[in-house]
Amino acid sequence: MATTRPQANGNGNGSAVRPAKVELEEEDENIFLFYPNLIGYSRVVLALASLYYMPLHPRTCSILYSVSCLLDALDGLAARHFSQSTKFGAVLDMVTDRCTTACLLVFLGSAFPRWSIIFQGLISLDLASHYMHMYATLSMGGSSQSHKNVDESRSWILKMYYSNNKVLFTFCALNELFFIALYLLSFSSPFLSPTLLKASEPTSPQPGSPAVPKPSMLFTSPWSAGAMEMARANKMDSTIPWILAVISFPIMFGKQWINVVQLVKASKWLAEGDRLERKRLGLPAKKGKKVQ
Repeated sequence: MATTRPQANGNGNGSAVRPAKVELEEEDENIFLFYPNLIGYSRVVLALASLYYMPLHPRTCSILYSVSCLLDALDGLAARHFSQSTKFGAVLDMVTDRCTTACLLVFLGSAFPRWSIIFQGLISLDLASHYMHMYATLSMGGSSQSHKNVDESRSWILKMYYSNNKVLFTFCALNELFFIALYLLSFSSPFLSPTLLKASEPTSPQPGSPAVPKPSMLFTSPWSAGAMEMARANKMDSTIPWILAVISFPIMFGKQWINVVQLVKASKWLAEGDRLERKRLGLPAKKGKKVQ
């Protein structure tokens, strides 16, 4: 009678031996140290430094602020090159943009008091438009959808604005350039920022009461509004800032128009979702017919 023999294996005793499993432990990636996010942190540092120099040092502030804005394009390139696009990086980038622009507009509102309501409106429009667009994208399009993925059927303008990197960079760069030019004009243009203290003809012959007192007699605090304006007055030539302002104004205006379109489209998208949700819940409840 034939007998079955146990198959021989590596240990020679005929018993089955399971190969040892090699478990590879994958280390969790540190999202906060991705190259695009490191660039984002440097943008924040440069923006804070520009705010420190903003009241009295226009050249230093403008250089720091401009470099911070230009790095906005570099972090996107780094994200695509190293395959390190993250939601945290996208939010960090947007928050940095909104905060730096808002801080600059706050300064412009104080530098040009008669136009402060315009700068306040621009801050509100910028924040409301981007928040509404981001919220609509997350709630209606899903958490995995980027705010830059805009369906052309909803808005071809927003589709072109977000899908073309060259268009996006041009609008954002020249929008910031216009506000930087206004900032420089607050140090150089008597037309836009006339000095508070204007010399006038002496009207009082009494000694000890000069008609045109020294600034130190009027503004004892070096951080008062008048002292700050005097320190800014005619500190630099206004020719180049005026040229930059004129060139960049049409793009800046177009950027604000896009913000309005973005706000309106996001509002309609959210309202559309509300209508669908109310229909799903059977709202509004239909009233029964009255029986006579």
